Amino acid sequence: MQASELQKVLEEKLSDCEFIVQGDDGRHFEVIAIGEVFASLTPVKKQQHVYSGLNDLIASGDVHAVQIRTYTPAQWEDAKQLHVG
Repeated sequence: MQASELQKVLEEKLSDCEFIVQGDDGRHFEVIAIGEVFASLTPVKKQQHVYSGLNDLIASGDVHAVQIRTYTPAQWEDAKQLHVG
């Protein structure tokens, strides 16, 4: 699976977020998720929210490992200013 394909899947399943997906080996990915939904969630709930869009792909073996970073839109703007992400 390509990073662009994974990004499309996430965008379809989790329409309350924007995604930036990177990965070059087809099974290991870095996902940056940006959405206001993260403002009210605990760190564990943030991860669970993103994983909810990935469960089928992980179960099938199409995706092996995912590093997830979550941001609200305001946090993402701050992170971009600091060149994080």
